[in-house]
Amino acid sequence: MTSLSVETLAADVVEPITSAGNGQLGIAVLAGIAVIVLLITKFKLHAFLALTIGSLALGAFSGAPLDKAISSFSTGLGNTVAGVGVLIALGAILGKLLADSGGADQIVDTILAKASGRAMPWAMVLIASIIGLPLFFEVGIVLLIPVVLLVAQRGNYSLMRIGIPALAGLSVMHGLIPPHPGPLVAIDAIGANLGVTLALGVVVAIPTVIIAGPLFSKYAARWVDVPVPEKMVLQRPSEDLERRPGFGATVATVMLPVVLMLAKALVDIVVNDPENVVQRVTDVIGSPLIALLAAVLVGLFTLGRAAGFTKDRLSSTVEKSLAPIAGVLMIVGAGGGFKQTLIDVGVGQMILDFSEDWAIPTLLLAWLIAVAIRLATGSATVATISAAGLVAPLAADMSTAHAALLVLAVGAGSLFFSHVNDAGFWLVKEYFGMDVGQTVKTWSVMETIISVVSLVFVLLLSLVL
Repeated sequence: MTSLSVETLAADVVEPITSAGNGQLGIAVLAGIAVIVLLITKFKLHAFLALTIGSLALGAFSGAPLDKAISSFSTGLGNTVAGVGVLIALGAILGKLLADSGGADQIVDTILAKASGRAMPWAMVLIASIIGLPLFFEVGIVLLIPVVLLVAQRGNYSLMRIGIPALAGLSVMHGLIPPHPGPLVAIDAIGANLGVTLALGVVVAIPTVIIAGPLFSKYAARWVDVPVPEKMVLQRPSEDLERRPGFGATVATVMLPVVLMLAKALVDIVVNDPENVVQRVTDVIGSPLIALLAAVLVGLFTLGRAAGFTKDRLSSTVEKSLAPIAGVLMIVGAGGGFKQTLIDVGVGQMILDFSEDWAIPTLLLAWLIAVAIRLATGSATVATISAAGLVAPLAADMSTAHAALLVLAVGAGSLFFSHVNDAGFWLVKEYFGMDVGQTVKTWSVMETIISVVSLVFVLLLSLVL
């Protein structure tokens, strides 16, 4: 996976493409972000175009030669897509196989068959967390909503008591756990170790999802009591299949890349010898590319073939999985270009100076920057990409663990208070049949709890690591 080394970061900070002072750079950054926010919110321009134009505006406002600003943006876009593009594609393929084969439904039905009464919210958060590992947030919602509505309807449960835990599981995975695009890009920009970030992300995610999911859902159910919207009870993917994959095989396939990446991180810490044969093997099989590729190849058999898919159907499934992520890839790439432009105009040194002058803890600063961009743009991915680019130079002197925590702080900030400028806000509102006020009291508050609680656990980990 492509990442920025400490030496590269230092070189970028020392040799900016403009001679502007911190005052002008500060104004340029605010103006560049304002352009992006305005284009996305006011003119409804696609985030890819907004980030591209905002990057060029940043270069112009900072006094950088236009050709160098274009070169910085192009370099950043290319490096980011090279680093995470294949991983996003592999994750999309695995997610599509999981959905179309009925593997996701198999996980849902098996867990729900063993849960009832008070255990149901905990079952929902477990389902969402497992399924949410390889799926984009929007895909996870579409996949899980029919289950949430059916469980609430047939079991006579409060919709919020069942729905909030499912949403919390998906959201936490989306913001904190690779191989989701946001965390992957932040890891790439900051130069963090993916395995360590994944391990610490799981440590932070578990208590966070419990607090924001099953525990908060008790209060959400009291604040908002809405009936199950009949028109939104949809058909499940596996209802058209004659058979579907087994529970054990499905879970093993989903967890395979996580296990391989965590194994690599563990061996790197315990063995810590690049010449050791075991470490060399785990470095290969635990690399994100190989881990996800292995899961996809295994999934073709354990998910696709187990569901009775022919070779043509498997090929079609893979092909259909790639088309929807084109927009995501371009946004991520443009975000990488924006990040590189920030670094090249000298914003890294400005942030270093700012953090020293104001004595703001680095992790808190990263969270605050991500929160500000999230509130302004409504996009968790844009917030993660932009904030990671801004704080990347601060990771130069950090330990491996603290660089990983910096990624998690950015991810936590990117989830703060989803509101009317976030597509996810409207998706949840419509699926659950709520009005704007009810959506704010449930979904928006839940997102804020996730953001704040995960930051607290990140800060606590920083004290002991």
